[in-house]
Amino acid sequence: MLVRQILSMKDAGNSVVTIKPEQRVADAARLLAEKRIGALVVSSDGRTPEGILSERDIVRELGKQGTDALAQPISALMTRKVATCVTGDDAMTVLERMTEGRFRHLPVVDAEGHMLGLVSIGDAVSARLKELSAEKEALTGMIMGS
Repeated sequence: MLVRQILSMKDAGNSVVTIKPEQRVADAARLLAEKRIGALVVSSDGRTPEGILSERDIVRELGKQGTDALAQPISALMTRKVATCVTGDDAMTVLERMTEGRFRHLPVVDAEGHMLGLVSIGDAVSARLKELSAEKEALTGMIMGS
C-alpha cells in the first residue's frame, strides 16, 4: 500500500499538527495531550518541517532537567534532522525507515518539501496488515479454485 493510500484512509485526513520552534515545551506538552497525539512537527510556516518533537523527547528532557525543561523553547529539544517520505513510498519502505531510525512519525512531503500529511508507525503497520490480509485471501482463493 502506498503512502497516498494510507493518508486517504486516516480519520483526521491529511492535517498535520505543527508548532513553532520558539514556543515553549510546556505548550507542546499541552498540545500533545489535547490532541492525543505522540509528536508535533516543528514548523515556522506550518508547511515546511524544521524539526519534530515527540513525547519521548519531552520525557527524556524532564528526566535530565526536571520541570525546568518545560520553560525551554521547542527548538532546544526538537530533533532537527527530520526524516520524511513521499506519497509514492510503500508501507514496507516507511516501516523500514522508522525501524532503522528508531522513530514513530514520518512527515509526508511533496517535491518542494511542503507537508502533505503525517504517517505514524501505527498507520504503516495497519496498512501492511491490510496488504497481507488481501494477499492471504487471494492465495486462498487460488488454492480453493475460486
